[in-house]
Amino acid sequence: MSVLAIDFGTSNTAAAVMAGDHPHVIPLEAGQVTLPTAIFLDFDAQRTLVGHAAVSALIDGREGRFMRALKSVLGTALMRERRQFLSERLTLIEIVGRFLARVKTESEAHCGMTFTRALSGRPVHFHDNPTRDAQALADLRECYAAAGFDHVDFLPEPEAAALASGGGDGVGLVVDIGGGTSDFTVFRRDGAKTDVLASHGIRLGGTNFDRMISLAHVMPLFGKGTGLKAEMGPAVHTAPVSVFHDLATWSMIPFLYTGAVRRDVARMAKLAVEPEKFARLANVLELELGHDVAFAVERGKIAANGDEARGMIDLREVEKGLSAPLVQSDLTDVLSRSADQIRAAATQTLEFAGLREADIERVVFVGGSSLLGVVSGTMQAMLPRAEPVYGAAFTGIVDGLAIAAAAQ
Repeated sequence: MSVLAIDFGTSNTAAAVMAGDHPHVIPLEAGQVTLPTAIFLDFDAQRTLVGHAAVSALIDGREGRFMRALKSVLGTALMRERRQFLSERLTLIEIVGRFLARVKTESEAHCGMTFTRALSGRPVHFHDNPTRDAQALADLRECYAAAGFDHVDFLPEPEAAALASGGGDGVGLVVDIGGGTSDFTVFRRDGAKTDVLASHGIRLGGTNFDRMISLAHVMPLFGKGTGLKAEMGPAVHTAPVSVFHDLATWSMIPFLYTGAVRRDVARMAKLAVEPEKFARLANVLELELGHDVAFAVERGKIAANGDEARGMIDLREVEKGLSAPLVQSDLTDVLSRSADQIRAAATQTLEFAGLREADIERVVFVGGSSLLGVVSGTMQAMLPRAEPVYGAAFTGIVDGLAIAAAAQ
């Protein structure tokens, strides 16, 4: 019985099967090997859009609700809260199930077969808390059931990437920096055999990087860190940070568009020492531009990683001419603590494997955020003798899942 390999990611998703001796990544959208893990509930058309169609609906200003990074919400109470979306009351489990059902349908159409079983990637740990970690896996299993799969097995994502790493015999380290987690696997390759020696992971990834950049460089333009006058007396207090943290967090943005939040921001605007900044914030919430801001931060991060001179977060969707400078040195400053956490987690993985840094012969970088200079530079400084391997940063996990699925 054929098993569909699915790399359900925080930012992007891919599916694959084996074609002879090689993994075949299924084009879930024309000409694309990965599908944005994005969902748009189209209120006018009464349908669910996914991937680039969902992003396009957001950009076009269609009436509906856009969601991204829902993998980060697995294991929390939000997954099972039933919310009203126009004429439907849905849980996030049902919404993610619709996304995975689309992956299933597109894969079946491409392959000309029915898939009732899936092998899904999973982070080594969804959460640091064991109870919440177990709940996240239970939630994801339920999402696959809602999508129409009779059975799903799971394989840690960096272990899947190790299976597809290639590069000859020896000891390697997979560094998988995804959208929501950073995962590590130490493995030994001997011919066609791959032995996993140790795996470890922490809850830190690309969406966290976006949040840190946004809080440091964008949210001050909306009032973060500025003063609010007391309603009585001369005192001035710093504006509460919760709304800024939620607006800078991909998975929390859809929950900000409520009357209660808008009223709180309107009250702060009346008391603000710099009211023009809160007027921007109110405009973002009223016009539901939170994801536009998040995409601008993501684009700015990518530009700054590639070119010191031209990095910038373009916020023209919020206000004509509004932007925040962002260059490589800013990324290093903002993400330096994250780089330290990644190095510490990699070091702990080596300790679990009973190996030293000098034992690692190659480092396999997986996940889009592993390509950030602050990440790759940290790992190369830690393991200067190891060969860096970047070839399958976006498909290494799903390739390995396909290999493992074929062996079931």
